[in-house]
Amino acid sequence: MTSTQKPTVIIIGRPNVGKSTLFNRLVGKKLALVDDQPGVTRDRRLGDAEIAGLEFTIVDTAGWEDEDADSLPGRMRKQTEVSLEGADAALFVIDARAGLTPLDEEIGRWLRGQDVPVVLVANKAEGRAAEAGILESYSLGLGEPMGISAEHGEGIADLFAGLWPIIGEKSEAAEAGAEIAAASEDEEVSGPLKLAIVGRPNAGKSTLINRLLEEDRLLTGPEAGITRDSIAVDWEWHDPKTNETRQIRLIDTAGMRKRARVVEKLEKLSVADAKRAIDFAEVVVLLLDATKGLEHQDLKIASQVLEEGRALMVAINKWDIAENASYLFNGIREALNEGLSQVRGVPLFAVSAKTGKGLDTMLSAAFEIREAWSRRVPTAALNRWFDDALAANPPPAPGGRRIKLRYITQASTRPPRFVVFGTRLDDLPKSYERYLINGIRAKLGFEAVPVRVVLKSPKNPYNANRGGGGNYSSGSDRA
Repeated sequence: MTSTQKPTVIIIGRPNVGKSTLFNRLVGKKLALVDDQPGVTRDRRLGDAEIAGLEFTIVDTAGWEDEDADSLPGRMRKQTEVSLEGADAALFVIDARAGLTPLDEEIGRWLRGQDVPVVLVANKAEGRAAEAGILESYSLGLGEPMGISAEHGEGIADLFAGLWPIIGEKSEAAEAGAEIAAASEDEEVSGPLKLAIVGRPNAGKSTLINRLLEEDRLLTGPEAGITRDSIAVDWEWHDPKTNETRQIRLIDTAGMRKRARVVEKLEKLSVADAKRAIDFAEVVVLLLDATKGLEHQDLKIASQVLEEGRALMVAINKWDIAENASYLFNGIREALNEGLSQVRGVPLFAVSAKTGKGLDTMLSAAFEIREAWSRRVPTAALNRWFDDALAANPPPAPGGRRIKLRYITQASTRPPRFVVFGTRLDDLPKSYERYLINGIRAKLGFEAVPVRVVLKSPKNPYNANRGGGGNYSSGSDRA
């Protein structure tokens, strides 16, 4: 059987030499956060890279620092060391303008003792100021340095010459295997569940993902705000309920504090990255800290998720140390129903990233809610419900003039979006819109899913001010 796994290339170097800039250049997107401040990257980030047809998986890593193993920089370094295991090649990045430093030499010595082939990359090589640094880097004993400018895209094509002898054959085999797999793939098979974990800082998001993976994949610790980038990890989960192996893409995100407290540029970038992760997720788990309960910021995060039309679940973490557990759970349940009245009944779970309690139940429910989020109701069944709803509670007649609702159709899924056609819809009260939305949720299987309803009237060629083809939204993603 032909392998479809692309070769893996790791980017390694001390802080602030341009590793994340090179990562973004190779994947063709600004996926990794970049700032002049050293030490921005803390967790490994993976992306699909290509140079002149040479395809591989590129891994951005935290800057290598010479610190105590128990400190945050020391734990970041351990993550970088682990990332080299199983890699096919390493790009060792130095700053050509700064020249070699003792830390560069330490990294070079460590790499020479590893089994992974190394390509030496002299970044920031534009201009004559970098010439001395490039010549100096020969002393590392890692072969000829590739002078590039990751920021300006200069010299990137030269990396092809350095990587092709190492990973070219595996890359071609992976491409052939992917074509075979694509040709035989069942079109009805859905892709991996895209599951994002969001919440306030220090709620245990990275710890929870590490527990699921059964490895220290993400950097954790007592310090709040360790995670900065949104990190996606592909994972296979064994569902004990169905005894099946299911594909999940886990997305860890930076903690989201109140906007007024987010003053540093880097934290603003991290929060923006977390919001983008919500956009690309299918199901979002809002993780609460059982020792702090539900706060206003949690409700704001939940509202953002629903406004983006994502399926929402709430999990109370650190349940193993929760006090008055039953009272806490019921209190959070009531607060969610009151604070998220547009989506009453959001799934709520008690979990522990430390012990693993409740995680399988949460994941099983995530697949179920994705199914509801993706459901399309047959037109006949939808209009039967619509007729029954109108018969049970006819639209009002403001000023003695009837509002006519003629029919309904489902325009899209993910999230479910319905269009109601009728006349005089400008006068339809918001309360009646909520009646329709609540009926869709209760009767058609969208209980905990954000539902969008749009009202549409036919154009009136004789009166541009009344029923003029307006497309009236319910105002927000109501569920």
